[in-house]
Amino acid sequence: MSENHLPERLRICLIGQKIPVLSRSTDTGLLWPLARGLTERGHEVTIISTSTALKRPEVFRDGIRAYYLNEGQPQYKTVRFSDAAHRKFVALNQEKPFHIVHSLDESGYKIGRHKNNLNISMAYDVEATQMAQLFTILSQNQNSFRNSVQMACKLVFRFLQTYFLQDRSLLQSADGIFVTTPQQRTILERYYLYPDFHTYTVPYGINLGDLTPKSESENFKLKLNIPDNAHIILALSDFTSSHEVKPLLKAFERVVLKMPNTYLLLLGSGPQWKNVEYEMLKLALGSRVLMPGDVTAEEMLDCILSSPIYVDLSARSTGLEPSLIEAMAQKKVVIGSELSPISEVIEDGVDGFLVRPADVESLSALLDKLITGHDINKEEIGERARKKVVEVFNRQKMIDSLINAYSQILVNSGRFKHRASPKSFFSKSKRTV
Repeated sequence: MSENHLPERLRICLIGQKIPVLSRSTDTGLLWPLARGLTERGHEVTIISTSTALKRPEVFRDGIRAYYLNEGQPQYKTVRFSDAAHRKFVALNQEKPFHIVHSLDESGYKIGRHKNNLNISMAYDVEATQMAQLFTILSQNQNSFRNSVQMACKLVFRFLQTYFLQDRSLLQSADGIFVTTPQQRTILERYYLYPDFHTYTVPYGINLGDLTPKSESENFKLKLNIPDNAHIILALSDFTSSHEVKPLLKAFERVVLKMPNTYLLLLGSGPQWKNVEYEMLKLALGSRVLMPGDVTAEEMLDCILSSPIYVDLSARSTGLEPSLIEAMAQKKVVIGSELSPISEVIEDGVDGFLVRPADVESLSALLDKLITGHDINKEEIGERARKKVVEVFNRQKMIDSLINAYSQILVNSGRFKHRASPKSFFSKSKRTV
């Protein structure tokens, strides 16, 4: 182990290819609150990402230096982001060495492979693995014997394929993995054979900001050409898998047949957007389903305020998206997948609802009850959802846990020792993340 003691001021590099802009920080996305929290504690933070709404290759703000490699930098134009990020990081590391790199997706893998030569420790988010693909397959289960057998075969094949082609080598390059739920942590240890003491459950990166109750915009429905007395269901998707969206469309079709004055506002964009649009038109829902694509943070807030029901059935949801937290804070009824990390946030029937995405019958029945108000007190559920958000999600505690995790990763990787102190000497050693 290195004789150097853990520095009080860490030099941290955060890398992420696509940072979803769903918070109020419209020009910097979800990564900025995390980085700002670290700089507020005296650490140096550098961000390497693809693009920003500011359309600038470099941004310096809040003590954070951010580099956006797709913004007017021709040397990176024809290079994969992972290669471009590696090249940029090596140059920055030569100027002033970093202590730790935290990759929010697989973009930092090339850096991780060379971590010993670069003399840094490497951490990834669990999203850097292909675990979400497994949840996507699970969400397609329709509870029939034949379907279950087909799903099991598909699940085993996809796991072996993703594990041996990518995930195993990525995990071998990791000094630590960040997860947001106990479910992800258990899967990493049990199926990916990743040591539990290198896994850190830290729900960081949420820009909670001002979550005070707000009023619906008077002109919002008018802008979308929706009648004032219409019921709106808000749904989000990354359109990576059309199988996650089709059951929602089929369930909504049943709702519209009973209550024609109901609209589905489906936000997001992705590779399967056209396929979902085709399915929507095939079901003759063109006049009741709106698919505007990605929206700004202000538009997202307007959508949430105007929609009593918020739906996210994606297997790739972390359960900690700012839009989800905002919806709960605004006392909306949230419906999530029981197979996604949202199930760790929502207690079914208490502060929201959990469904199996492929179960069209149950989903349509739930939507019907929520819209008509039969057997469900939406106000009480909304109140409990808001109370949970206010009590549970404390940004300062999240940043404390993240810094503690970085420190443990650096020590466990053998690059530094903990500083000795009377408190640490006499207190019992224990993990806090």
